[in-house]
Amino acid sequence: MALIQTRRDFVAGLGAAAGLAGIGIPLARADELLETTRLRLTQIPALCVVPQYMAEELLRAEGFGEISYVDTPVDAIDAAIGDGKADFGLAASFDHIQAIDAGASVAVLTGLHGGCFELFGGERVRNISDLKGRTVGIKGLGHPHAAFVSIMAAYVGLDPKKDLRWVSPSDPNVRPLDLFAEGKVDAFLGFPPEPQELRARKAGHVIVNTGLDQPWSQYYCCMLAGNREFIARHPVATKRVLRALLIAADLCAAEPRRAAHLHTRLHHQVWLCRRNAADGRLRQVARIRPRRYDAVLCAAPA
Repeated sequence: MALIQTRRDFVAGLGAAAGLAGIGIPLARADELLETTRLRLTQIPALCVVPQYMAEELLRAEGFGEISYVDTPVDAIDAAIGDGKADFGLAASFDHIQAIDAGASVAVLTGLHGGCFELFGGERVRNISDLKGRTVGIKGLGHPHAAFVSIMAAYVGLDPKKDLRWVSPSDPNVRPLDLFAEGKVDAFLGFPPEPQELRARKAGHVIVNTGLDQPWSQYYCCMLAGNREFIARHPVATKRVLRALLIAADLCAAEPRRAAHLHTRLHHQVWLCRRNAADGRLRQVARIRPRRYDAVLCAAPA
């Protein structure tokens, strides 16, 4: 799903009428009655969903008085939304595609930011084409990371089922990252803070950075999706959720120092990335306190 339009283009016509901590917030029209003041959002252990936490006060300003977070496994976001356990959630575009293909009652509303993933290769892998006949460490064939690597492989003409050898740890205490760092597999798709750990361990090299390398940098990574029934029954509430999340994403990118003081329910202190116009790189501005190393949140809005 391509980055056809920026969020600033999208919200340019909304206008700003009220202030919240010095930030202008577009007010809903008086004749648009909110169908519900209750809102449930998925909560996952990932930094890229910070805009939804930044949006909490914006959502309250939009009229939502009861906002709750549903603890959700990373690979079950769309299941929680489709089953009605949560109303909205953020997940990678390929997660949503898989869920919709499987018949989940999920609708994708908008993209929020570009890619966070980095594909690492060992000595024998210098590009995606080199994955032919090589091993890729994954948690399981149904895992979203396996789906993304499959998309990359198919893009260069490889058959993910025939040309790639998928390896999952037999021991649940062993991570695919560890298999790669120990040289037991040839490639691994990392998500922050995994790329930073691999760099700290001097393991492998980056083949693809989806935040920088085309065509992947031209597509959305995290996208906002909602429960189809909720959207159909609550169109005004859906519009306000969408508006708050888009503004929050822009706020994170425009004022990273303000985002830095956000302590999420995951106990992370977070800075969101800001693009460096000079060299196109993403600034290393995220720190994950429970870890011994710094991490980069490559989730800057496009």
